[in-house]
Amino acid sequence: MPKITYNTHDNQTHTIDVQNGLTVMEGAIQNDIPGIDADCGGGMACATCHVYVVEGIDSLTEPTEDEDDYLDKAWGLKSNSRLSCQAIINDKDLIIEIPKYTINHASENH
Repeated sequence: MPKITYNTHDNQTHTIDVQNGLTVMEGAIQNDIPGIDADCGGGMACATCHVYVVEGIDSLTEPTEDEDDYLDKAWGLKSNSRLSCQAIINDKDLIIEIPKYTINHASENH
C-alpha cells in the first residue's frame, strides 16, 4: 500500500497508508488530515482540496481540462498544483503539501 505524506501549512507531517484507487483527498478525509476542506465532497466543483504534489506527481494521471479550469480558482497556483479529489493513488508513494489557503477569494462570484 502506498504511503502518502501530507505536510500542512503549519509544519505538521502526517504519513499514512492509502489504498490504491482512492484519491489523495479521500486518504486525507478518512484519516482526519487537517487542511483539505473538500467542500463539494470530491465533485470537482470548489477547489477547496487544492494541494501541491511535491513527490510522485509522475505516478498520477494528467489533469483534465475540467480540473485545470477549477485549479484557476485556487490560491497560490503552481506547476505541481492538483485538486486532491482528482489525484488517484496508483502504487507510488506521494508527498503532498497542503497550502495555507485553498481558494482565491478574489475569483469567487459572491
